[in-house]
Formats: sequence, C-alpha cells, structure tokens
Amino acid sequence: MKYFSFIIAFYCFSLIYAQEQQPIHYESDRTRMDEENFPGAFIFTKVKNQVYFNHEGIEVWCDQALFYKSDEFFKAYGNVKMMQGDTITLTSKYAEYNGTTQFAFASEDVVLTSPSNTLVTDTLFFNREKQESYYRSGGKVKDSTNTIKSIVGRYYMEREKYAFRENVVVTNPDYEIHTDILDFYTDTGHAYLYGPSIITGEDSKIYCEKGFYDTQLDEGHFQQNASIDYETRNLKGDSIYFRQIDNFASATNNIKVTDTLNNSVVKGHYAEMYKDVDSLLITKNPIASSLQDKDSVHIASDILMVTGKSDQRILRAFNDARIFKKDLSGKADSIWSSESKGLTKMITNPILWAEESQITGDSIQLTSHLETNKIDSLKVFYDAFMVMKDSIEGYNQVKGKEMYALFNEDNQMHEVNFVKNTETIYYVREDDGNLVGIDKALSSAIKLKLENNEILDIYYFETVDSNLYPENEFPPNFRRLKGFLWRGDEMIRSKDDLFKGRSEIELVKIKGIKDPDSNKEEENGFFETKDGESLINPRSSFEEEINSDDGERQLKPKLKPKKELKSKKDIQLQEKPKPGN
Repeated sequence: MKYFSFIIAFYCFSLIYAQEQQPIHYESDRTRMDEENFPGAFIFTKVKNQVYFNHEGIEVWCDQALFYKSDEFFKAYGNVKMMQGDTITLTSKYAEYNGTTQFAFASEDVVLTSPSNTLVTDTLFFNREKQESYYRSGGKVKDSTNTIKSIVGRYYMEREKYAFRENVVVTNPDYEIHTDILDFYTDTGHAYLYGPSIITGEDSKIYCEKGFYDTQLDEGHFQQNASIDYETRNLKGDSIYFRQIDNFASATNNIKVTDTLNNSVVKGHYAEMYKDVDSLLITKNPIASSLQDKDSVHIASDILMVTGKSDQRILRAFNDARIFKKDLSGKADSIWSSESKGLTKMITNPILWAEESQITGDSIQLTSHLETNKIDSLKVFYDAFMVMKDSIEGYNQVKGKEMYALFNEDNQMHEVNFVKNTETIYYVREDDGNLVGIDKALSSAIKLKLENNEILDIYYFETVDSNLYPENEFPPNFRRLKGFLWRGDEMIRSKDDLFKGRSEIELVKIKGIKDPDSNKEEENGFFETKDGESLINPRSSFEEEINSDDGERQLKPKLKPKKELKSKKDIQLQEKPKPGN
C-alpha cells in the first residue's frame, strides 16, 4: 500500500514538473542593454534576420524588441508576426507578450488569419490560456462569402465562434445584416442574432429581435416581433422561417400578411409564401380582409390561397368558406375572388344573405364596379331561390332557374329578375299592414322592385297561373314552395360569426432560438486568468482600470508612458559612441 502511494505521489509530481512553465526562447542579431532608458530590458535589433521569440507553441518575429527576462515579457516593434502552430497568424506594427500569463497584445494594422477567416483591426488582445482574442475599437472579419464589421468582437478559437457587439454589419453578395449582438460560428457559417436585427436582401427585408441564420445555406429562423417585407407585402408571425434560394417564407402562430397595394390583410396561424411566383397559403382559421367602398369584406375558411401578381391577385377559400360584409354575408364550400375583375364566385352549396333576404342556388356570383368597388350585380345559376320574411308572418318566396339582381348606391338590392320556370308565394298587404291575401303564381319570368329590403312591386311576364287566396283558404302546408328551407339561424351577422362552430386551434409550441453552446461562458473576464488574476504585466503600455459597477477589468493606455522604442532609427541613435570613446 505504501509502495502504491509512493507511485501516485511520484506520478503527480511528474505531471506538475511536466507542466512547469517554459522560459521564452529568443534569437537576435544584435543585443544590448540601456539601464538608463530601459532598466532591466534586453534590446534586440534586426541586422539581417528579424528578432525571433518562441514560447510554448507561439513564434514571434519583429524588427526590434525590448525583452524583460525576469518577467518573461517582451515588446515587439516593426513588421511583427506571430504564429501559433500552422493555423493562427497575426501581423501588426507593435505587439506585447507576457510569457507568464500567455497574454498578447497587438496594435496598428493588425491582421489575424485563421484557416476559415481573416480579422483586421487596429487593436487586438490575445489570451492564449483561453484561446480567445478580443477587440473593442472596431474590426472586420472576412471569410469566403461574408464580411462582418463591429465595434467590439471576441473570437473563441477552440469553438470557432465570434461574438460581435455594437453596430454589427454582415455583408454578403445576396444580403446585408444589421444588428448589435451577433454570435457567428466560422466552421458552420451559423449566425445567431439578439436584439433588434435587420436582414436586407435584393427584394426582401427581415426584422427580428431574436434569430438564427445559416449563411452557407442562406436560410434562417426568426422570432420576437419577426417580420418580412417584400415589395407590396409584409409577413408577421411568432416564428418565421426564410429560405433565400427560392424566396420562400413560412410563419407560425398569430400570422398577419398585409398587402399594401390591395389594401388587404390575411390572418391565421400558419402561412407559406413563395414570393417569386406570388403564392400565399394560409391555414388554421385563416381570414382575409379587404377594403371596399369604405367597408371591409372578410372571407374565412379552412384554407386560403392568394396567387398572382399584385394587380392580378386571385383569392381562393375552400372547405367551409364564409364571407361577411356589413350588409351582405354568406357561405359555400368554396369562394373564388378576383379584385382586378371585380368578381366573386360562391361555388357548391352557396347561401347568401342580403340584409334579411336569403338567396340560394347552384352557384352565386357577385360583380363589383372596378373603380368604386361597390357591388353592381348578383347572379344565381340553376335552382335560384330567394326567401324574404314577411313583415308580420310567413315567408315571401321566389324561385326560378336563374336570378339576376341589381344594387343601388347604398349596396342594397333594388331590382331582382328571375327567369325560366319561375314561381312565387307573396303576402299581399295594405298600407296599414292588413293582409289582403296570399298570392301564388307561375310564369316564365318575374321582376321584383325593392326598397329597404321590402318588395314594392312584382311584375310577371307570360303568366301561366296566378291566384290570390284569402288566408283562411290557403292551407299552411301549401305556403312553401318546393325546395324551401329557411336557414336564418346560420346567418353571419358579425365578423366573429365567421368562426362560429369551428374547432379551436391549438397553437404550436415555438421552440426558442438558443446559442448551441451549452457551456457558454460569460462575455466578461477576458483580462483575467482562469483563477481571476490579472493578465497584464506592469511594464505593459496599458494599465488596468476596475469598473466600479461590475468589477470588470478594463485596459486603457498609460497616460504618461515611459520611453518606448518606436523605430530602428531610435536604436541607432542610442548606439552612437559617446565623444572621447
């Protein structure tokens, strides 16, 4: 047992010894000291070969240097080049390196190159212990397709991740991104957006406050006030997916599509849009609303489709399609509508209510004036049937093979024509409302004149049979024409009734957009070791400043720096022999 303990102790000691910090190796054509100006420093100068340093995998070349061996710290001047292995290369005009903490600083024309990208900045800090670099005075990163600019940037080399902050701009041949917070992964091209962000393409603009974008596939997901602007359309939703290659977008939950050219809005809980072919599909309780003659027309169904260019848009609503306007409503299996033609078709089992008049038939067409958008006429094809409640009791009824109705300026029917095999049942009343009798007639055609939804006159053409019966001589079971069915309880009297009887939609749970790194570190603590110690050597050109609010270490240039080497000329002047020597 004692022997085993000895082995363990020896092994631990060997590990500690193996991990002991190695000194900085250096090579220089010319070496001297100047204790008056640079106490404790070796002054290295290039003659033929650049000054060279090597420390635990990092190599540095420069024209001149100050090396403080006791601190394992040097300052490099002129044509500085740092290399870490064969993957990371940094060039600048000036650099510092602390061998004790493995912390480096570079300034003036700084370029950091890795296999996947190039970073250009004025000032860069490099923490070798954490394998992170950091800039805070503006930088630009460029890979094979993207250029990213920001005020602040942090590069996590082991994760190949950039954290860009403040005035971030991503430029790509196909789009541009503006945000204040962007996490970018260079190996995958994945970008995570946080805070107000805008992605502008050739013919689209995306806004979100949290989003993900794959810059290699040109597709992304967007949340929190997400929206996409096209030329004449705006798409909003709780979550939006966008694909650049075919200008496809889909939205989930609380979606809203606004057509600014046609003054229309479509809402629902799922939508798909193909911009290039002008196609829009909406499901999950969709409703389309458009402005016509200072009044809104609403169409709802199980599925809505809007296709065609902005001036040739076609709306298709199918499976329990319903329509509502202030003085007109109805429903059918499907509704087809073209604003450019001013035509709306109700197809398969249609029913329409104009005020209190109920109209049915095989199919119904509404025609609007193209300039005023007011309804001009109404057509019912095959088995046309109109029912109007009598003012006191019973139902006035007219049926025929086809029906044609005209509307006045107030969008009320003022003339109705029935043709082919027409029949009527009409309650004839005096001015005081007393019932004169019930008229039943057959003819080849009938014209009705209406005012305020009441029949003023009836004109019969080529009457076949007509009789006015006293009420007591006209049995109740004869007071309804064949095919009569009053459906007043189904009447759509408000916009809310468009969804009456429909099953409630259970909204999809949106999966949030998160940074894929489960071990994400805090964005502070860059200028500290993992143990919380300072990385900065006292001889550095920078000094530390502790933030009074959060205790975060920050660096700032020393106000009155000591004598520094600035050029080869400085060294030559200092090396001139003194008089008399």
